[in-house]
Amino acid sequence: MSAVIQAHGLRKRYRNTEALRGVDFTIESGRIVGLIGPNGAGKTTALKAILGLTEFEGRLDVLGHDPRVGRERMMRDVSFIADVAVLPRWIRVRQVVDFVAGVHPRFDRARCEAFLARTKLLQNARVRELSKGMIVQLHLALVMAIDARLLVLDEPTLGLDLLYRKQFYQSLLEDYFDEQRTILITTHQVEEIEHILSDVMFIREGSITLQSDMDSLGERYAEVMVNPEQGDAARALKPLSERSVFGRSVFLFDGVARAQLQTLGEVRRPSLADIFVASMQGSYA
Repeated sequence: MSAVIQAHGLRKRYRNTEALRGVDFTIESGRIVGLIGPNGAGKTTALKAILGLTEFEGRLDVLGHDPRVGRERMMRDVSFIADVAVLPRWIRVRQVVDFVAGVHPRFDRARCEAFLARTKLLQNARVRELSKGMIVQLHLALVMAIDARLLVLDEPTLGLDLLYRKQFYQSLLEDYFDEQRTILITTHQVEEIEHILSDVMFIREGSITLQSDMDSLGERYAEVMVNPEQGDAARALKPLSERSVFGRSVFLFDGVARAQLQTLGEVRRPSLADIFVASMQGSYA
């Protein structure tokens, strides 16, 4: 595998705030990577640096380009969906398609129109007449019709109802993703993307605190439901977190041998959301 994105010592400061603190990370080709962190952790700043939308210190290579000086060439192979719709409200659906077809050399109009045909979007409808879910569908149709190597999604389903969110990620997997493409996603809805991720990065206060593929994550972390009489023994192993469920304590451990944990109770794989919450304790104070 070849690296699509490589960051070394990536820093960004806004006045008195250091949004990125010497971040290092690598994203390989053909992966679906979740960049997850609380508000203000540096997610959006990292995406802006990757997309060449902000200045930064350090080294950043995206598809063989430095976004600061090679953005025009880099963006021929990059698609982006932001959490805020940027289309003018007066424009019609067909005009949006005409515009992208006219400016992007790797846009497949037939593919875009085939995707739109599966929605309720009317070609003559104006953006101001569309719901937020329909606008996201329009964005998705446009970017999926561009033969890009990297797709960047910044809270792509924010504010959408459950049905639209499920349809969005299903379309992403079935109609877009393959081993030649890489997807980078930021979202607060961790539970909804866990099943599609191949890799995850946690970011906290401008620093990457975890970078792992999902298989290794399952081997590293374990959750144990412990009977009350075993509570002290479990706490002696220094769990990341403890919570109560129906009178029993559930402990989350990092790097403790399975054989040792099995003496305490029922061992199971924790969800990504549980690992995230345990890792970010104190971030929401």
